[in-house]
Amino acid sequence: MLRTLIIRVGRRLKGDVFTIDPDLPGLSILSFATARVIAAIRGFIALPFLAPGSRCPSFIGSGVQLRTRRRILISRGATIGDGVLIQGLSRNGVKIGSGVSIGAHSIIMPTSVMRNLGEGFTIGENSGLGQYSFVGCGGGVYIGKNVIMGQFVSFHTENHLYGDLDRPIIAQGVRRAPVIIEDDVWVGVKATFLSGAHVGRGSIIAAGAVVRGEVAPYSIVGGVPARVIGMRK
Repeated sequence: MLRTLIIRVGRRLKGDVFTIDPDLPGLSILSFATARVIAAIRGFIALPFLAPGSRCPSFIGSGVQLRTRRRILISRGATIGDGVLIQGLSRNGVKIGSGVSIGAHSIIMPTSVMRNLGEGFTIGENSGLGQYSFVGCGGGVYIGKNVIMGQFVSFHTENHLYGDLDRPIIAQGVRRAPVIIEDDVWVGVKATFLSGAHVGRGSIIAAGAVVRGEVAPYSIVGGVPARVIGMRK
């Protein structure tokens, strides 16, 4: 009975991809359900302080830090894992789509210094960011729908200027360019995306790859720097 109820609720929030292993014991299901209820309560408490358009139920783990909350939109069914830090201060804010999962202890940081406001972060419905990931989105990071990502993935949208040999690099500012990942992409563990990377729809990024520039749709890329090692079609 409990299993059926949770599957029904889960599919309303996540779609048909949601299921429960038939070998999972009832006590474990109950423990999971209890944790989700507690996370939903946290989401309900946070709702009035979030950006207009945020929806319940959303699930917020323990130790989550949401800074400049009025610039953070969390949609229905989204999950923010334990210990996540999200800084909403940016031109376009942080927009987390329905059914999205932000892995535990990840950091989303569009603005880290007062002198240079960042662009922001958008992630589409049913996408997931793995645990311990870092999103430096000063230049903007835009992730499509149904994108799956492993742990320790990182995004870096700024490059330091260094052309003036008479000034310290730290004083020369930065050049920004957005990172874009289109729909239905699989990103492996510890992949790194550099300023200006654009990954086409349906691509696969191998574990540990360092991605810059354009990746054609349905490509399989890997290496440092990443290069095409295959095609899906």
